[in-house]
Amino acid sequence: MTGLMREGDPVRRLEVLRGTTPPRPHDARAIAALAANPGCARRALMDGAGIDKDAAARHLGFPAPFGQSPFAITRGNAFEALVKADGCAELLRMLREVLGLPIAEVAYHDVENVGAHLRHAHTRALIDRAARDGQDAGTLYDHPLLSLGIAGHTAYLEPDVVAFQLGGRFHIVEIKSFAVIDGQADPSAVAGAARQAAVYVLALRAMLEELGHDPLMVSHDVVLVCPENFANRPVATLVDVRRQLAVLRRQLARMTTLDRLLDGLPDDLTFDLRPGEDGRPTRPVAELSDALRRTTARYAPDCLSTCDLCFFCRDEARQEGASDLLGRQVRDELGGVASVDEALGLADGTRDPAEGQEEIARLLRNAERLRRECLT
Repeated sequence: MTGLMREGDPVRRLEVLRGTTPPRPHDARAIAALAANPGCARRALMDGAGIDKDAAARHLGFPAPFGQSPFAITRGNAFEALVKADGCAELLRMLREVLGLPIAEVAYHDVENVGAHLRHAHTRALIDRAARDGQDAGTLYDHPLLSLGIAGHTAYLEPDVVAFQLGGRFHIVEIKSFAVIDGQADPSAVAGAARQAAVYVLALRAMLEELGHDPLMVSHDVVLVCPENFANRPVATLVDVRRQLAVLRRQLARMTTLDRLLDGLPDDLTFDLRPGEDGRPTRPVAELSDALRRTTARYAPDCLSTCDLCFFCRDEARQEGASDLLGRQVRDELGGVASVDEALGLADGTRDPAEGQEEIARLLRNAERLRRECLT
């Protein structure tokens, strides 16, 4: 199997990384999480190969406590049903406000009613017709089935989302159950919703482009709908997702051109869990752990809410004393200083700066001097 990448077969090399474990399809939440840490080579490789990171983390003994509680799921479903009741009448009220709609009513299509196997084709037909007609009457599309290319594979996205078309312009509507209190919402929750909505914008733009239409017909302003204060009354606001779109495009392009990352790995390296007849992994934990450590991770505290391997990578960073543990802002400001011990050594003068570290060493020593002056 040597020289696979040099022979130009990255798809086969990614299959070797995955091994006998069935590929895990990407959903919108997983794709959105790519934008949370675009510099992590380990995640890019595992997602590109379709590896089940949750199963790997559990086998390694570092399961991530992801997932919503049954109460949160029930509350979210009830809120979504309220927003979409009576042909999305409540949603239309909010769209009039945030988009300044001059129309009294719109057409409503629930794409889910045609059956799962026909939804994608039906969605394409409806979007194509709306893009060609460009009517001002307005149309709501509930439960459309979109698709997006991920590292040579097609991911089908089944969002509880509405694509709204008016006058040849499409808007994505993202419905979330976290509350907006006195006009403010949890910034991390809003950021997560924006990343997920950006996935839908990207997928809908890709569909329009495949159909021969201008992808920019899909607005970068998405409509975020949340409950207001402690009641269930929905409120809508526009969220600009251009930054999230740019990060997603870069990361998806990186995943489709993984040659450089794969070239630095042994040809026989695999993350195969070797599932037995009962589906449980049989590969020795130490062997899998060693294989993963041959790839470069870029851990940050934010990973704890976005990546299944977060606890494994955090443990690895702790063992190495990596500056990544201090957060992205500190890590970026320390540029080129990989560990906390190295930073402390440069700060107190017990370590000479390497080439290129002169500036950060001077700043660290100044910071250490000011700290001592404050303490004394």
